[in-house]
Amino acid sequence: MSRIGKIARRSFLVGSVAVAGGVAFGIWRYRTPYANPLQDDLPEGAAALTPYVKIDAEGVTLITPRADKGQGAYHVQAALIAEELDIELDQIAVDPGPPSAAYWNGALAEEAAEFMVPSDGMVRGMAEGVVNASMKFIGLQMTGGSTTVPDAYLKLRQAGASARETLKLAAAQETGLDVGELRTEGGAVILPDSTALPYTRLAAAAAGLDPVQDAEIKDPADWRILGKPMQRLDIVAKSTGTQDYGIDMQVEGMVHATVLLNPHQGGALNGFDASEAEAMRGVKAVVPITGGVGVVADNTWRAIQAARAVQADWGPSPMPATMEEHWKALSDSFTPEAQDSRKRDDGNVEAARNGAELVEAEYRAPYLAHAPLEPINAIVRIDEDGAEVWTGTQVPRFVQQNVAKIAGLDPDQVTVHVLMIGGSFGHRLEDEVVKQAAEIAVQMKGTPVKLTYSREEDMMHDFPRQIAMARLRGTVRDGRVDSLDLGIAMPSVMGSQMSRQGLSVPGPDSQIVAGAWEQPFAIPNQRVTGYRAPDLAPISSWRSVGASSNGFFYNAALDELIHAAGADPLEERLRLCDDPLARAVLEAVGDMSGWSGPLGDGKGRGVALTRSFGVHTAEVVEVTNTDRGIRIDKVWVAAEVGRVLDPVNFENLVQGGVIFGLGHAMNCEITYSDGIAEQDNFYSFEGMRQFQAPQIEVRGLENGDHVRGIGEPPVPPAAPALAGAIFAATGTRLREMPFNKFVDFA
Repeated sequence: MSRIGKIARRSFLVGSVAVAGGVAFGIWRYRTPYANPLQDDLPEGAAALTPYVKIDAEGVTLITPRADKGQGAYHVQAALIAEELDIELDQIAVDPGPPSAAYWNGALAEEAAEFMVPSDGMVRGMAEGVVNASMKFIGLQMTGGSTTVPDAYLKLRQAGASARETLKLAAAQETGLDVGELRTEGGAVILPDSTALPYTRLAAAAAGLDPVQDAEIKDPADWRILGKPMQRLDIVAKSTGTQDYGIDMQVEGMVHATVLLNPHQGGALNGFDASEAEAMRGVKAVVPITGGVGVVADNTWRAIQAARAVQADWGPSPMPATMEEHWKALSDSFTPEAQDSRKRDDGNVEAARNGAELVEAEYRAPYLAHAPLEPINAIVRIDEDGAEVWTGTQVPRFVQQNVAKIAGLDPDQVTVHVLMIGGSFGHRLEDEVVKQAAEIAVQMKGTPVKLTYSREEDMMHDFPRQIAMARLRGTVRDGRVDSLDLGIAMPSVMGSQMSRQGLSVPGPDSQIVAGAWEQPFAIPNQRVTGYRAPDLAPISSWRSVGASSNGFFYNAALDELIHAAGADPLEERLRLCDDPLARAVLEAVGDMSGWSGPLGDGKGRGVALTRSFGVHTAEVVEVTNTDRGIRIDKVWVAAEVGRVLDPVNFENLVQGGVIFGLGHAMNCEITYSDGIAEQDNFYSFEGMRQFQAPQIEVRGLENGDHVRGIGEPPVPPAAPALAGAIFAATGTRLREMPFNKFVDFA
């Protein structure tokens, strides 16, 4: 099957009309909603008003427009609808659905609005409304920013509640009973005498009813599924090796392809000689594509071997030739002319320096590859009158539009099947692999082309995390932190990423200072300034984006000031903290770790808190300085997310984020020489090893009014907490990642 889960033709939508003997219920009540993207696939005589859920004799199929790249997105969306619809998780099937502006992501608006208007209140609410409307206008369907749960939390619960109450109304009319006498359970309406009327039996009757659009959603106190430990819908398949990913997809009649791209990133292809490759067994074609060549064969292995036999004349890379030049470009950007934003400017940092000893430091964060286990891949078939795409993607509408441009078609002539992703960390926000597959497919009309990158091409031509630099000038007074002036320079992540979609980012790039300017510490004199460095290597969103480096910069700077003041790292953070939610997180992690000051005997603890994506996350890392190097013993994590919908998945996401953050801080970087990435596989881009993994204890707090996502927030505090622990254990202050340049790890 081309999609996850089975969608029967005899089905009904959770919306508000009949579909082939079924009924639709939903929340599609926007004033000017987009057309339902499912309309074209419906049987003759069917209609539907909402794009989210289908129900048939086999259960409920949820259209899940947020991509699943390992974080459990399909599962949590299914759980939201199942809770309100009173149906069990084993009755749920999921399908990503087609690309559509109807699936625009409203939760993406909040962070952008906060950057525009920091304070909560009416003006902030207006800003969110403006940004939200803009995102709806452009139909931004995107998975990212830890927004899957915030975006779906009310939408899908309301859809389930509407369906539940309308089915009860249908049962009431059929039986002559009052709706108040009925209840729902296990995918059926239950009568007072315990007779169960399955939803599928009631569908035809419900088809003629106006859906109940004001159905009340459940009080969390009455939840059966949400908030309780769950077994994820994909856990059996992933545990038994039967889960299919994009790389496993097969289409009848397809050929296999790979690419040979200019190793000098961004350089042109001046010419090539494919005679040796074309003579190799199984090779069908070698064709030019943007920036390189595509090699087509009867299997992927032969395509990769043939690609290595192509002799190409490569043009130079436009980026600086050495890493020294990359770093100099950042250093030269700390100027008034390069200032991009100044969202935090409290007190007077210049006046605070009078008569005080100045604490100064410079911090560095390297380029980092996304490096998911599944190399990027896509299948594209192009005919004269249409195209079809099978791939894992976080931006399906961009995929649809870009294939249409290459094929000379209208976007609605391009069908996109979104597949399960074997890891992303932001990698699948890019769609170069689909564009390249389309460039090959347009030269082989009617033949499905499956393009798979080799591991080396995947890593060397990744669009990595931004390189970044920060500079601290701060002071202490009377044993307390008195001023913090932090400047951050990096190229524009959003500018680079959106340029590949033909879009521009007007105004400041919020990611240059994300994870630094909005931190909940009331330092009397505090300034955070962002400086936009020139474009260097092409970069993209990497798990937690700007906060991934800025969480390190801000916390490392704060640690240096706290040390200069002679204060305790946790106690001084608590004293400075002016946000009750953040304070509770710090108190929780202190309680969990039993924080009581220095440990001695070669042991050390570090603490960090970063607010990113609206989530306060605090971590304490404990290390031991051994004869073989630094051993990470244990990590404690507390995070405020408003609601923990699945405690098991929450814990796993947090633990994974900690491992991800620690491993990259310890060992990883991408360096360039003449535009060529010097790391091309996991042996040269080595994360944390299994034997190095610490115990990780997690606590989710639910004090806030907003429901938040947790995929990215555990990453930013990991590096600074580790650096703080190493300093406490060894006296070595770490200001640059990866840390293995300065210390060994056991």
